[in-house]
Amino acid sequence: MKLKYLVFIVAVLGLVGTSCSKYQKLLKSQDYELWYTEAMNYYEKEDYTRAATLMGQLVNIYRGTDKAEEVNYTYANCLYGLNDYLTAGHYYREYVKNFPAGDYAEECQYMSAYCYYMRSPKPRLDQTTTEDAIQEFQLFINMYPNSARVEESTRLMDELRDKLVFKSYLNAKLYYNLGDYMGNNYQSAVIAAQNSLKDFPDTKYREELSFLILESKYIQAVNSVEEKKEDRVRDTLDEYYSFVNEFPEGKYRKKADRIFADTDKMLKGYNTEVAVN
Repeated sequence: MKLKYLVFIVAVLGLVGTSCSKYQKLLKSQDYELWYTEAMNYYEKEDYTRAATLMGQLVNIYRGTDKAEEVNYTYANCLYGLNDYLTAGHYYREYVKNFPAGDYAEECQYMSAYCYYMRSPKPRLDQTTTEDAIQEFQLFINMYPNSARVEESTRLMDELRDKLVFKSYLNAKLYYNLGDYMGNNYQSAVIAAQNSLKDFPDTKYREELSFLILESKYIQAVNSVEEKKEDRVRDTLDEYYSFVNEFPEGKYRKKADRIFADTDKMLKGYNTEVAVN
């Protein structure tokens, strides 16, 4: 049994060695037609490393020839298969630029956007690539409004927009957490959250952003100097009514009601002082 296993291992190693030797000879041959044929074979077998090595050389060699389109497309797909989304995206865009009426133009335009999507980072990081992805998907939809990929592109754009909103929510929350450190960060939290709602009114984080505004205004009112306190209390109450009108059964309703009770009590205190005076 052990002997059979050993023979099997030796046979496999022999095949691997032969394959490597054949590949090395191929690289040294400078036979570009053979390179192309073997590269396509490697590509079909999903051996993207070897296929990409060959196709990367052939992109320049076959530039301007009848094989240029197929080489560019295949090379981009190899890079995508290797998870090199940055370079793959570049070559998908190169294909669209050089072959706007090519057989794969629609697919490459979509894949350019999808590569940006795959590179989109976590919400806490810089979202420039996310914004690029949204622009690329929108460009694809504008160019191919009847494409079967439009629905998926729209769904991915919504996902990316939610990431941008969540990023802005985290920024607003950061201001909120900073509190009074080196200034009135609650007001900055209000402005950041309001801008998010203005830019993305249909976001799934709308309730979180709206409550953050209410809570920040409430804290400002409580900690305010006397000459500004009454106006800020009234502003908080107005914000409360807007919040419960939009989210009457929301997950923050109890917290919002406690804010209302406290601010209403403060406002009644002001009204009592006015009546006495």
